[in-house]
Amino acid sequence: MASSYAATYAQWKGDPSGFWSEAAAGIDWSVAPSVAFDGTRGVYGHWFPDGETNACYNCVDRHVEAGRGEQAALIYDSPVTGQVASFTYRDVLAEVQAIAAVLMKLGVSRGDRVILYMPMVPEAVFSMLACARIGAVHSVVFGGFAANELATRIDDCRAKVVISASCGIEPGRVVAYKPLLDAAIEIASNKPDHCLILQRPELAASTVSGRDVDFTSEVGAAKAEGTVVPCVSLHATDPLYILYTSGTTGQPKGVLRDNGGYLVALAWSMKHFYGVEPGEVFWAASDIGWVVGHSYIVYGPLLIGGTTVLYEGKPVGTPDAGAYWRVIQEHGVRALFTAPTAFRAIRKEDPEGRLIADYDLSSLRALFLAGERADPDTLQWAERVLQVPVIDHWWQTETGWPMAGNPMGLGLLPVKHGSPTVPLPGYEIEVLDDAGHPVAPGTLGNIVVRLPLPPGCLPTFWNADERFHAACLAEFPGYYKTSDAGYIDEDGYVFIMSRTDDIINVAGHRLSTGAIEEVCACHPDVAECAVIGVADPVKGQVPAGFLVLNSGVSRESSTIEQEVVALVRERIGPVAAFKMAICVKRLPKTRSGKILRGTMQKIADREPWKMPATIDDPAILDEIAAVLAARHIGA
Repeated sequence: MASSYAATYAQWKGDPSGFWSEAAAGIDWSVAPSVAFDGTRGVYGHWFPDGETNACYNCVDRHVEAGRGEQAALIYDSPVTGQVASFTYRDVLAEVQAIAAVLMKLGVSRGDRVILYMPMVPEAVFSMLACARIGAVHSVVFGGFAANELATRIDDCRAKVVISASCGIEPGRVVAYKPLLDAAIEIASNKPDHCLILQRPELAASTVSGRDVDFTSEVGAAKAEGTVVPCVSLHATDPLYILYTSGTTGQPKGVLRDNGGYLVALAWSMKHFYGVEPGEVFWAASDIGWVVGHSYIVYGPLLIGGTTVLYEGKPVGTPDAGAYWRVIQEHGVRALFTAPTAFRAIRKEDPEGRLIADYDLSSLRALFLAGERADPDTLQWAERVLQVPVIDHWWQTETGWPMAGNPMGLGLLPVKHGSPTVPLPGYEIEVLDDAGHPVAPGTLGNIVVRLPLPPGCLPTFWNADERFHAACLAEFPGYYKTSDAGYIDEDGYVFIMSRTDDIINVAGHRLSTGAIEEVCACHPDVAECAVIGVADPVKGQVPAGFLVLNSGVSRESSTIEQEVVALVRERIGPVAAFKMAICVKRLPKTRSGKILRGTMQKIADREPWKMPATIDDPAILDEIAAVLAARHIGA
């Protein structure tokens, strides 16, 4: 079909308030908003400031009331445990009300914060919705994070209750969560009143008397009583959740998400971008610990009355590289959303895509890729083996929904491999030089978005307005700084090339090299260090740490390297994929003392590079190149 993108984008640009007021009709309001946007409130304004709504009501209750009660809302598929289960909207409503009742019994009320430290199980989704139902603010922490990472989040949001499980399941191993939770609470200065613990059969966890409460028995009792917990009417501007972006061992950065604007944006995106209709099966193969899991496992599909897939497994190894194809066939998946790293892993195991022939993928209408840059080679491979549109799109934790992409629901535009295509309505994307001046088409620069950001984007950081302004708004007045670098071509297509800060992308997970450096520097034998992202054929990037040891250290450098790797795994977690610690005599620096990380990265990735004019000692770069060659890094 012909694309209606240009007309839709022009409609938004000509009347932003009218456009989003019309989109707001896609959700149910307990108090309808009289105005779309108030620029006098908050850091840069608020969407639907006088409206009231509830995310849980919109995702569950209204569908039961509309006659969709017996439709599948959530399909749980867990190859690591051998379980598959389906929950109707009526089932979900009963589960959510019971958990909400338990939370209220534990003293949780509107505005309180609840941390979820959970594996990919239905109880995690139900718990998120239960928090939304009673107006509590949930903060999901990815289960792979170490105890001190969890502790900083408990402290920052001052969590009243933590909902966790005894363990997570990985291919070939069981990961004990409860000892990590106990250690985190020991470290944290803010002590949660209670922990609601789901005991999984694969590993039972010990409990702390008076603090820990059994999830299954308490929720089961509430269900048996048929407890009814009404949805709290919340201001559109009230917080729905806090999602901490990965990669800081100091004060964490909590992205705040509001209620009304988020629901409006997600409902619009499900139909007009992803092209998904009520009753269709949408599968975001991500984790609820990331923004994709929040927006497109939990809230987005349920918001429109779709069926969402919750997958506890991997793209390969559960049991093989045909795992995704099995899920698509068995559940009739219409659209799959995953990270490019998943397809790199599948391609590595099955380069010809032969396993696809064993499955019926006729239900699949499109594949969506995001979370990191989709390299053209992987994207074209996916197009070839799947024979469906493969849609790269670009967004961030901060925005909550796509900024640029090829809009399936408006009719696809011509593809340019390497580009997530065009800005979506709500986003006026520009490229500026470091001085804040617009650059010509095709010129690399800072990717920015003209303010105000559309509904669904973060209004601020949790309890940190000034930090938000300094980090995201101050450098380019009138714009949101994405911290991505790229260009826009003469056709208006956006090309995202790299990060402009210290964030690297490891298998779709954004990690701060600065945070890893902090941990490396904690080792008593390390004098200074630098961490860079090195290109990896499967994960996209992996961190490599360069360590300069204290003078007089006589221990074997290989032993110190192993200890630093273990330290990062303990402090940051296995999600960092940190396996390369390399002792070097010195680091390349400018005369002012700035470490030349960008040049080191180019050398590691075998990219062309120029000798920086401000370098203190050019010979150091030759030493770094020799070390990398000896370790076969970048070869």
